Amino acid sequence: MIAGLLLAAGAGRRYGMPKALVDGGAWLRRAVATLTDGGCDPVLVVVGAQADRVVPLVPKTASTVLAADWAEGMGASLRAGLAELVRSAPPQVQAALVHLVDLPDVDTSVVRRLIALADPTVVARAGFTSQPGHPVLLGRQHWADIVVSAQGDRGARDWLAGRCDLIVVDCSDLASGIDVDRPDQSPSQSPTQSLSE
Repeated sequence: MIAGLLLAAGAGRRYGMPKALVDGGAWLRRAVATLTDGGCDPVLVVVGAQADRVVPLVPKTASTVLAADWAEGMGASLRAGLAELVRSAPPQVQAALVHLVDLPDVDTSVVRRLIALADPTVVARAGFTSQPGHPVLLGRQHWADIVVSAQGDRGARDWLAGRCDLIVVDCSDLASGIDVDRPDQSPSQSPTQSLSE
């Protein structure tokens, strides 16, 4: 079993609103469906900014956890999500696939390519045209360590940078991997780094 962990807690300051609320929650629903249809179970959505508006939009196929300190940055969301998985994920769950709400063209084909590598020791991430991106696959044995190390807006960047066992899985044939930061931005305008930013 592979858990899906969707980070959707940010305020979306550059976008002008939380991205989980864009188009009435359309990005949120698409991201949850991408994880679920790609083979992740359970799926956990980390909420934060305007959580009272976001939670009702989360599909019933997923559960939620609140990152109370979400304003610290992505590290807080990642900590909250992985800490909840450490606490509640069934023992059969071998790894967590970390996905972001603002990756509109990352679909089930990317998810399936990554989770094919899943085991409790794996550290892997999608790559797009030589750029590291998302999703990121984290074997269960690493979760507690990442909870301790994930900080601020850097998420797991420092932890990942120190890994000689990191596998970058080229997904350039499947998606652009672009994270959309502004309403006027199209997927062809900027590269993504996100969880490792």
